[in-house]
Amino acid sequence: MSLYSIVVPVYNSEKTLEELYTRIRDVFDHTMKENFELILVDDSSRDNSYEVMEKLHKADSRVKIIQMAKNFGQHPALLCGFSFAKGDFIITMDDDLQHRPEEIPKMAAAINERDDVDVIIAKYENRKHNFIGKLGTKISIYATSKMLNKDPNLEITSFRLMRRFIVEAILNTNTHLPQIGNLLVQSSNRIINIPVQHDSRKVGRSNYTFRHLARDLIYDITSNSAFPLILVRDLGIFSFIISILLGLFYLVRYFIYGVSVEGWTTLVLLILAYNGIILLAIGIIGQYLMNILNEAKKMPNYVIRKKDL
Repeated sequence: MSLYSIVVPVYNSEKTLEELYTRIRDVFDHTMKENFELILVDDSSRDNSYEVMEKLHKADSRVKIIQMAKNFGQHPALLCGFSFAKGDFIITMDDDLQHRPEEIPKMAAAINERDDVDVIIAKYENRKHNFIGKLGTKISIYATSKMLNKDPNLEITSFRLMRRFIVEAILNTNTHLPQIGNLLVQSSNRIINIPVQHDSRKVGRSNYTFRHLARDLIYDITSNSAFPLILVRDLGIFSFIISILLGLFYLVRYFIYGVSVEGWTTLVLLILAYNGIILLAIGIIGQYLMNILNEAKKMPNYVIRKKDL
């Protein structure tokens, strides 16, 4: 029998954790009849999530619980859980019940039947995310396919099943603000999607706001691609060529027709536009320098406050 480690980042989920545990337990005890451990990582919740986790741990020793010292985010929480996972296969899923535990057997069967596959990623047939969530997924798919030379048809979601050696490779990657999906694509090209059902959120609302979407997108682009720098460079080259051509045009017009350049308003607008481009370029370079600084600091991705394993 194989051991499956299910790693779940937890944030303000006191109302869903018991049902999540019960459904996972039923799937492994009655449907799959495989061994499992459930690793719940509390990302410094503001409600009573950790108290519920302690209750589940006392009732079932297969439930491992970890509390982080502050809110580090979903991906550091996953890395924290990975470091304690003992399974032959590691599963990641959300705590809001939108990922159905009943779909795990389908994913497990797919990876057991195919030795040439390292990672199974769920592809939602009936996505129940809000507009921001759907937009974020589309942008993420496009951006990662361009930055990491990923198959554009491969959809990256947070419901995954991975072989152990892939998780070990991810843990050996020491990077600031890691993105698990990007690390998977960089670690293996043997990744496939499996269609699964996606449930509506039963309690509360998603923490995936437009602000989070924009922040993650900017970090992903500036961490994995030189596209913004190339864009500003090409814009500068284009502007220089246009300025040379316009200079020649106005010079020829002056000598032939005796017409000089007029228009102070146009001049002021051009100065403002180019100053804006220069400041944008400085800002982009600053973002890259900040990423380099954060990498050089080697700050921990997470700090564990307490745990019961």
